[in-house]
Amino acid sequence: MRKIFFSLLIAIFVASASASAQPMKSIQEWGVLTTNTPDENRTNLQRAIDEASQTGAALYVEPVAGGYPIASGVVLKRNVSLIGAHGPVGRGTKDPNRNAPVGSLFVITDADAPLFTVESATQLRGLQFYYPKQSHRDPAKVIAYPPTIQVSQTKNVEGVTLSSLTFFGEYTAMDFCASPQHPCEQILFEHCYGYPLSGEFIRIDYCYDIPRILHCHVNPSNMRQFGRSFSRSVIDSVIAKPTFSYSIDHTDNAQMIDVFTFGVHGGILLGEHSYGQLTNFNLDCVSIGIHKKGGSTFNRNWQIAQGSIIANVKGCAEGIHPIIIEGQGHTAISNVEAFSGDNGALTADGYSDDFLLVRGNKKLTITLYGCRMRNYLSDNPLTIENPAALIEVLGCIDKNEEFFTFKTK
Repeated sequence: MRKIFFSLLIAIFVASASASAQPMKSIQEWGVLTTNTPDENRTNLQRAIDEASQTGAALYVEPVAGGYPIASGVVLKRNVSLIGAHGPVGRGTKDPNRNAPVGSLFVITDADAPLFTVESATQLRGLQFYYPKQSHRDPAKVIAYPPTIQVSQTKNVEGVTLSSLTFFGEYTAMDFCASPQHPCEQILFEHCYGYPLSGEFIRIDYCYDIPRILHCHVNPSNMRQFGRSFSRSVIDSVIAKPTFSYSIDHTDNAQMIDVFTFGVHGGILLGEHSYGQLTNFNLDCVSIGIHKKGGSTFNRNWQIAQGSIIANVKGCAEGIHPIIIEGQGHTAISNVEAFSGDNGALTADGYSDDFLLVRGNKKLTITLYGCRMRNYLSDNPLTIENPAALIEVLGCIDKNEEFFTFKTK
């Protein structure tokens, strides 16, 4: 009898838990459908978001063939999560019947506004964004779409998660350039993949209380699975734009871990009002790997470690430099390798001018340890144009496979 009693209790508990569990509602319940016009889907998705904002609900972007056509100008309001089925699909998904992506996919064809403007306590996860009209062969026909995702320009935004997002044909992926009047905080970018034709994948300004960029990947091969590839001329046109895949300014203790880029002018721009840590990176086929600035001597310090830079393309007049440092503050660089060579995907010069270019006229400090420096043209891996700079190099290897040490007097 006791066994029967406990079995009944367990059955009642399981049934009660199942009944009370509320799975995410599909956006299709609000009439977001593959057969709608983009304007209809924008209206219906906004209605779903408005309702979900009242309870902090998550909306499910149900996977479909062909994706959901949608017009730009959606506001992801406070408390709402928009969640799809995917991890980052860095080479694309593939419709079995045609060359196109499938799944939790938004298809964007207008260039009127950002697709999503995000507010506080929101999440975009497991989604794909596709611009089918974007040119992938002719640089003269590239469309300068607004950013796919943008932080609100009229509100302070705190607590946004952007995870497992993949972009196809975007011009700028994620724009989190806020303002002093409406700064943002605690923005997390993780496992996001794309190849922006502006050269700008993530840009951040006025983001305090630690922005985090983790495990992100910029690569022109990201549409390979559904039969699209960017031509050499398109990639060269991206390199010719004086932009950076990742740029950060006006931040507190920013964190960048495991980031990759390929075929752009600049890899990472660390603005003059930023400080933080950058580690485990690969910046491939760039003109400038890392450009670090500093607007003061206090809290303008970056620790840069464990990465590779292949600076081998001449995108702009300033030359080819794995690392540029200017302004003020301190930069600690350890275990960073730089080398150059050819690559058939783009027009490569196959060398860098030096390993490190130091510019300006204000006092700054730099330490380098354990760096391997190869394939630069200059006799000395350091080009020092700042007479006030204090620099010490220990345990590094130059292009002749010899130990290189240096200390300013």
